[in-house]
Amino acid sequence: MNIIEKYNRRAEKINSLLCVGLDADFSKIPERFLKMEFPQFEFNKWIIGETHEYSAAFKANSAFYEARGDRGIRELKMTMEYLREKHPDVFLICDCKRADIGNTNQGYVDSFFDWYGFDAITLHPYLGEEALRPFLDRKDKGCIILCRTSNPGAGELQDLSVGGKPIWQIVAEKVFEDWNKNYNCLLVVGATYPEEMKKIREIAGEMTFLVPGVGAQGGDVKAVMEAGQNSAGLGLIINSSRGIIFADNPKEEARKLCEEIRKYMVF
Repeated sequence: MNIIEKYNRRAEKINSLLCVGLDADFSKIPERFLKMEFPQFEFNKWIIGETHEYSAAFKANSAFYEARGDRGIRELKMTMEYLREKHPDVFLICDCKRADIGNTNQGYVDSFFDWYGFDAITLHPYLGEEALRPFLDRKDKGCIILCRTSNPGAGELQDLSVGGKPIWQIVAEKVFEDWNKNYNCLLVVGATYPEEMKKIREIAGEMTFLVPGVGAQGGDVKAVMEAGQNSAGLGLIINSSRGIIFADNPKEEARKLCEEIRKYMVF
């Protein structure tokens, strides 16, 4: 099974394109979890229990775990083991934005794909295909390439024109035309730029987009759904992190966002 098919099957099964971000910022974890032996893991386990029925994917940002050294790394590993055991059909993303030369990238491949067991990770395109080859060669795993990110300063480089095209467009074309030989590439396309998303959809065909920026960053679900769905009514992994996990009622927030997404789904 192609790795994108794992996500598609889960999305179709539960009628959802929602991804819940397990960004377990230690400074924001509720007090009751801080008293436990493994606070980040216990918090994550609770969030997973509250939101999994609406979640086609979970995404963990590695920075919130690495910040706690070996304790955080251990709890991220525990979270992954729990997810693979309890919810093996859910698509698992590591948001780590790695980029390095090829032989160093092999270490990241071994770590994030094989030791942690993530299905996909986020990657920078700046070093080119040759450097990313250890990731791209893993036909069983997903490579989520940064294309048009959701942060306010994204345009500083991504909007620069090269040969009459913005860099984000060149990245989309390069990934679609040259890097996706194993059909395991995805693109990061921020919810805060729906017009660019529409253009990237025209370039990238049926490829799947990881979409940050909904919720706390102000991205509009309707605009994303209209600009980003592929011909099968899929092609989007719509992420919300702190807007769900640190809400008073995470289950209700996940349900509301899921229902908002469902209003515009076409499959």
